[in-house]
Amino acid sequence: MLKELVKKKDASLPCEENTLSNYFAKDHPDEAKWADCVHCGMCLEACPTYLETGQEQHSPRGRVHLIKSVAEGKLNVNEAFADPVFQCLDCRACTTACPADVDVGGLIEEARGQVRQAVPLRGWKGAAGSFFLKRLFPHPNRMQTVSGLLKLYQQSGMQKVMRRSGAMKVMPDHLAGMEAIMPEMKASVQKTYKNVDVIPAKGAVKARVAMLTGCIMDVMFGDINESTIHVLTYNGNEVTLPKQQTCCGALHVHAGDRDTGRKLAKQNIEAFEDAGKVIVNAAGCGCALKEYPELFKDDPEWRDRAEKFAAKVEDVSKYLYDTGYVKPESPIHKSITYHDACHLAHGQGVRHEPRQMLQDIPGVEYKEMKNADTCCGSAGIYNLTNPEMAGAVLDRKMGDVPEDVEMISMGNPGCMLQMAMGVQKYGRRSEIVHTIQLLDWAYQKDEQAAGKKG
Repeated sequence: MLKELVKKKDASLPCEENTLSNYFAKDHPDEAKWADCVHCGMCLEACPTYLETGQEQHSPRGRVHLIKSVAEGKLNVNEAFADPVFQCLDCRACTTACPADVDVGGLIEEARGQVRQAVPLRGWKGAAGSFFLKRLFPHPNRMQTVSGLLKLYQQSGMQKVMRRSGAMKVMPDHLAGMEAIMPEMKASVQKTYKNVDVIPAKGAVKARVAMLTGCIMDVMFGDINESTIHVLTYNGNEVTLPKQQTCCGALHVHAGDRDTGRKLAKQNIEAFEDAGKVIVNAAGCGCALKEYPELFKDDPEWRDRAEKFAAKVEDVSKYLYDTGYVKPESPIHKSITYHDACHLAHGQGVRHEPRQMLQDIPGVEYKEMKNADTCCGSAGIYNLTNPEMAGAVLDRKMGDVPEDVEMISMGNPGCMLQMAMGVQKYGRRSEIVHTIQLLDWAYQKDEQAAGKKG
């Protein structure tokens, strides 16, 4: 099948301004990224789509071969090329497994940018993509409006009516599943602290940090953002929430829209330019921020600014671990396992820190998950654009989750939604939580205990 794809050269989709044969000059895949791939196959067992399909074109080395083949003029950037490129979950597990550290994820994102230049989305898919990625996610006020509508839907009784009436049965299964596990809408921290320049630290001040609130994170998981602020201030950090910050652009780059990704990156770089550490509690966002320099590889001025910015970005669990967090005294008597979000473990190399955080909470019975760093199938909005593959990947993942755990902890909102669907599908009773929430709950119990003593 791979050989057939390489041989299939569609002359109806010529690529102009090529620098590498059939690639557009703008944002073409970097030859240095595939140069070290020797097709050894070490990546195969790490790739979720290859494990499901057994097809070489849906393996990391197969995709690298196709990307290279376009550069060699053996294949055009067309629909045949687009399918394996967009079927990739971009989970980065292949790079972890690769002895040569081939940056398959970077190649995939560059290839997607080429596909969208040659084959733009049309019809309802194009309209939907443009609406969400350009007209909604980058605009906090519009996101707040959506949050308000969802909150009204939940609190007015309309949600109960829709569920009891059977209306959900006419929706596609994956959309009905997403509605079923929709979290309760909480207050946005950007709205809560809109008139606050600096959220003060509790006790002696160790540092001042800036926090990325995110778009989806602040709308659907405002309580997690609130927990993050509380944990940071409890550990002596003053916290700022730059008002000009926007969506990180991860979903745009994943979708091949690198121009919008750059636009959002510039806005965030400027918003956080005067900040110290930039703290992030969403794995996908953190990984995207750290990879801003890749978006500006042909722009020396912005690449330099992006590199300085990326060096300041830290996942909240790593930042707390590195700076020495207060170990809680109050117990949380729960059996807990941990799922490695792909863009935290594979993308940022953060594995030990969140596990240690969980084990430092008294009362926690920690149980390591088998294959904890395999993808759950969320992958941004992959579970919406590729529901069948995402479902198959989730099924495999749920088979590795210990059945008797009371909580499944992780550090990414997309994973939380996807794993919640898995818990519901398999009738599990495990609660889905963000790692930082658990530390926050323990701290809150410490404060309550101290208040009673006082």
